[in-house]
Amino acid sequence: MREILSMDNVSYSYRDEDEKEPKKAVDGVSFTVREDEWIAIVGHNGSGKSTLAKLMIGLLFPDEGDVNLFIEKMTEDNMWEIRSQMGFVFQNPDNQFVGSTVQDDVAFALENNGVPFEEMVTRVREALAQVNMGDFLDHEPHHLSGGQKQRVAIAGALALHPRLLIMDEATSMLDPQGRNEVIRLVEELKRKTGLTVISITHDLEEALLADRIIVMNKGKVLTVGSPDQIFARGKELEEIGLDLPFALRVSGLLRELGMDLDGEHMTEEELVNELWTSHFSK
Repeated sequence: MREILSMDNVSYSYRDEDEKEPKKAVDGVSFTVREDEWIAIVGHNGSGKSTLAKLMIGLLFPDEGDVNLFIEKMTEDNMWEIRSQMGFVFQNPDNQFVGSTVQDDVAFALENNGVPFEEMVTRVREALAQVNMGDFLDHEPHHLSGGQKQRVAIAGALALHPRLLIMDEATSMLDPQGRNEVIRLVEELKRKTGLTVISITHDLEEALLADRIIVMNKGKVLTVGSPDQIFARGKELEEIGLDLPFALRVSGLLRELGMDLDGEHMTEEELVNELWTSHFSK
């Protein structure tokens, strides 16, 4: 698989006039994202993950090290060209809306990129259909539900035909139903289109869907691995302030009570199936 993004020994410090020394938010971070991967970057508040998102899209530039996208080092000279191949979805969709209607909003970035009108109309309708919002073309974005707003934000990103979709805490303000809608949507889009996804989150339930998880702590990469590898280190994750998935926590409590369970259970469905087949159906 081709390399989509890499960070090579990247460091960044915030400079506050009230503090004598700069505060290092990212400290010597290195990792690679390849085409068609879903990477989840997780960590507690202040771990550096949101600063990483800003470095990825050129809102910040590193003090040390290189950020490479599509095998090209990002600089102030090429960042606009690089950004045209990326889609972004942020925490609060209201902060991304600029159009008076859903279709105007999805079209905004296309207009800025000089996409011809006829092609723009086609792309807007296709992107909204992809996120099941095709019936909301003329609705006002601010009257939509939270989940619907994030669907529109994702449609705006998809209309650009990006090679990489970056979501920075994109589900954190949603209720459980809206969160599940958005995550399942991205999962389906990735499966159908081969979209590369980077999801920056503190929600380990969301991270379960990733191919690999990067755990951040105090500005550094603590560990990288598959969901199974990462959650095998459950106590270590809890020690740095992360909440384990519900099924994994219940599995641990049941073991402490003396119940014999086969392996780790990442989802509630896995746990219920084993409890039923091994313990309650006999």
